[in-house]
Amino acid sequence: MANDVAGACLVKKYLGVLLVIKVVIGSPVKQKAAILEQFLQSMDNLDCEGLSIEYILVDDNEIASSLLCDFAAKHANTVIVKGENPIEYRCDEKTHCWQEALIWKVAAYKDRIIEYALQTEADYLFLVDSDLYLHPQTVKQLIGLKKDIVSEVYWTSWLMDKSPLPQVWVGDQYRLFPIERGEQYSEAEQAKKSQEFINMLKIPGVYKVGGLGACTLISRHALEKGVSFREIYNLGLIGEDRHFCIRAAALGLELFADTRYPPFHIYRESELAALAEYKSRLTRNTEHPKLTVGLLVRNESGRYLERVLQHITEYADEVVILDDGSTDDTVAICREQLVNIAHRIVENGASKFGNEVELRKMLWELAVSTQPDWIMILDADERFEQKAAEPIRELIKDDTFDVVYFRLYDMWSESSYREDGYWLAHKVYRPFLVRYCSNFVYEWLEQPLHCGRFPMNIVKLPGKQSELRVQHFGWARPEDRVAKYFRYKELDPIAKYGVQEQYLSILAPKPNVIQWRDEE
Repeated sequence: MANDVAGACLVKKYLGVLLVIKVVIGSPVKQKAAILEQFLQSMDNLDCEGLSIEYILVDDNEIASSLLCDFAAKHANTVIVKGENPIEYRCDEKTHCWQEALIWKVAAYKDRIIEYALQTEADYLFLVDSDLYLHPQTVKQLIGLKKDIVSEVYWTSWLMDKSPLPQVWVGDQYRLFPIERGEQYSEAEQAKKSQEFINMLKIPGVYKVGGLGACTLISRHALEKGVSFREIYNLGLIGEDRHFCIRAAALGLELFADTRYPPFHIYRESELAALAEYKSRLTRNTEHPKLTVGLLVRNESGRYLERVLQHITEYADEVVILDDGSTDDTVAICREQLVNIAHRIVENGASKFGNEVELRKMLWELAVSTQPDWIMILDADERFEQKAAEPIRELIKDDTFDVVYFRLYDMWSESSYREDGYWLAHKVYRPFLVRYCSNFVYEWLEQPLHCGRFPMNIVKLPGKQSELRVQHFGWARPEDRVAKYFRYKELDPIAKYGVQEQYLSILAPKPNVIQWRDEE
């Protein structure tokens, strides 16, 4: 959430007096120095403005950690507790090995942290594993949700070369699909429903789950009700988090997972290299979100390409061009207009317009390859209204939505747009700007025409309507209208992908047109 939204939740009332919310951040620590250093760095970077923070760290290393001591020296409100009875904990590049005795030792450490939070009258306890690199907004985001128990979701390849999975689940040991008691699913059905759950978590939001851990905010209400990590003696599930979750549910507490600010899990030392890119994105998101604009072009010479590119360079950080087999100097125009901005141009030897979805996917992947925060997709005859540059830059600084919708005006001349019958595009808001989320599974409408410029399932992401307008000049000249009419007749003769009546209306002799005004 934006800071002003979260900030509204950083105070509480007692007898009419506003008090600052107190949060205890706790972690049992037995960690390699290179990973622990990154965890502590992310703790330093947490946005805790307006909160009262205390730390309790259980040092379970055989030799006291100098890194924890250095952290305590910087944060006077830090308690370091010495661990007891060292037990071997083996972790390597393949996986982590947990013995039963080690599991319940860690459970005892976590319960000791819970006792500290209760004794110090904390409003919240944030329990976090020491191999995570946290997003700066994690604590404020979780507090702002006003849930008794909620975890921020992260993703891990638990085994090498396997797809990343979340640290939250639906039920039992690690079941990722819902099922009614007594119901049975085949392996194929289980896999399908598990993938649906995984895909859901990749959409930013808050979801009720059956199990969670490792990055969890617990309210004082939940602490006072008696949540605990101690073993439930007649429960065979492995892992202290399972016992915590079962006990919480038995106490009438619901469990939630948030997917807005996923931390980076440093499960292996080899993943420190990938962490560098994650950290780079955090810095870039805060200071200057990167906007990549993608254009699909073909034989644009003498049309609108120059002025479209000139305007784009006012707000884009990088431009990607997919040229679909131009036979004129379109590519040369692009190079000339983009000389002062980062850009990439890919040329198709022959046109692929007969299968539009293939082109749209190519342009999308080209934009993704630039490692953007946001992607805008335009055609070579589309341009935002002149005042758009500054508002667009402001839009992409807002982290409360992931898709921005705009109105598209079909220009029937340089100074007027069409409004009648099937020509009401400007009455509808459509996506032109999408935040790129690497964990989201993008799905395309697999058809050769009118497939959409973006993956079709972006509509599931949080969106915002903008009053900025887009001018579409593709219909502005009579010769272009004639060319498009015959193109649709050729590519879609029975209107399988479009509307036959709209195709026929392209050449209407007296369409209704309205004067374009720069300010509405």
